[in-house]
Amino acid sequence: MTALGLSFDEVLTTTRSVRKRLDLTRPVEPEVIRECLTLALQAPSPGSQQNWRFVVVTDTGQRQALATLYRRGAAATGQDEILQRLIETAPNERERAHVRGMAESAVYFREHLQEVPVLVIPCHEGRIEDASAVERAAYWGGILPATWSFMLAARSRGLGTVLTTIHLEFERETADVLGIPYDRVMQIGLIPVAYTIGTDFKPAPRKPLDSVLHWDRW
Repeated sequence: MTALGLSFDEVLTTTRSVRKRLDLTRPVEPEVIRECLTLALQAPSPGSQQNWRFVVVTDTGQRQALATLYRRGAAATGQDEILQRLIETAPNERERAHVRGMAESAVYFREHLQEVPVLVIPCHEGRIEDASAVERAAYWGGILPATWSFMLAARSRGLGTVLTTIHLEFERETADVLGIPYDRVMQIGLIPVAYTIGTDFKPAPRKPLDSVLHWDRW
């Protein structure tokens, strides 16, 4: 069992991408973040675990700087335009309503990111711009399970998270803010962490398994 009294399957099926239900007023204890990261380090690894790094950001000025870069990244990637196109091309009103909700959540999130009490940036030593497909798979396959384990551990303790990547449009500038040696360390994403407003998250609607399952052959 976990701190919220959830079973393992409940943690797996109710760890959501949380944006609007992050409690921006409640501090997160450093020891809780350390607990979650300690568990994350136990994630299965293809042998690259010694290259994992996690930057935890709680300083107000640093969080403000990262939020500014995130908003620049959203503008550079055309986040609003992409969401608007999804709304316009949605096949039915139910889907349009779903995308509108996503758009509202995205806007709220980027406007309030600097207020989230903890930002965690998983990193990996070594850059892979020119790596082979096998090397890239091993690289991402090492750090992403640890990142997901951190998010699961956070959920079990009443914390909400979401794995974001938009700030990577300005990865070098982010590295400068945080003192990350850009030439030899890659950032994987940015994870806001806060206690959630309520803990009653439910499984999300998903496609039926048989619609995505291929057995033996495509």
